[in-house]
Amino acid sequence: MRVRDAVVVITGASSGIGRATALAFADKGAGVVLAARREEALAEVAGECAQRGAQALVVPTDVTDPVAVEALGRRAMERFGRIDVWVNNAAVTVFGPFEETPLQDIRRVLDVNVMGYVHGARTALPYLREQGQGVLVNVSSIVGVVSQPYTHAYVMAKFAIRALSASLRQELRLTGPRGVHVCAVLPATIDTPLFQHGANYTGRKAIAMPPVYPPERVARSIVNLVRSPRREVIVGPAGRSIVMQSKLTPGLMERVLARQVDKAHLSRDEPAPASSGNLFAPAPGAGSVDGGWGGRRRTARRRLVTAALLTTAAVVGARRWRR
Repeated sequence: MRVRDAVVVITGASSGIGRATALAFADKGAGVVLAARREEALAEVAGECAQRGAQALVVPTDVTDPVAVEALGRRAMERFGRIDVWVNNAAVTVFGPFEETPLQDIRRVLDVNVMGYVHGARTALPYLREQGQGVLVNVSSIVGVVSQPYTHAYVMAKFAIRALSASLRQELRLTGPRGVHVCAVLPATIDTPLFQHGANYTGRKAIAMPPVYPPERVARSIVNLVRSPRREVIVGPAGRSIVMQSKLTPGLMERVLARQVDKAHLSRDEPAPASSGNLFAPAPGAGSVDGGWGGRRRTARRRLVTAALLTTAAVVGARRWRR
């Protein structure tokens, strides 16, 4: 599909991957419809898109509300007359031991990260079907393939997003039209404000687990999926290595990632008070693309650590396979 002049709806467009994706599409000459809870931040993104010569429509939206998501689709149609691409991206998270994480927080993460995607897909697909073409992009994660501790709700949601995407692809294959595509994006750790904004009940500050990739890398992958749709695309070499190794030695990778999360995803030096983060109310301010985690020297050092862990896992797995 041609990206220039396409109409793209993006949820979670106020920061992180969603914001980077909006700017990437604006750079390519697409019109963007920006959805998130923070109107102030969306206005900033719209201004940045306008500076790039793109048309931008701001529609403050809570994706847990199906009526609001339906209204988002109508506003896009009223303004542009069609929807070519819908990017389900809005997400929240909670860190905490399973038995100490409030049930309402777990429920909220699933409501945003799963039902928000359901609401988006149910709104977008009728428009795409009627047009006979279009792309629905669901942003999942490598933790939708390989789980990790202390983010149970987030992990469940990311697995569910992959399952939803696959099921929708099967249904479209049976009922058509063939010009409508459903793609899942599986990023590794991305430099976004998600970690600062997440709810936290671990007593330890959540930090981006290395290696950390820029949000623009995910945005480019999403733009490329519009040009050439694929079932799933993993963003980040470390993510591809982890997914591949998990297929060869799943039990070993569970143990490796458990240790890695405990050592590198939760700080041992910086405590954090219990907080529900941005689960029930959006973070204040104008938002940003990145979360400040991506210094080159630090990222390079962390990549070496991750590579060493993966190499160890591969060697141990190979020895066990030979036995």
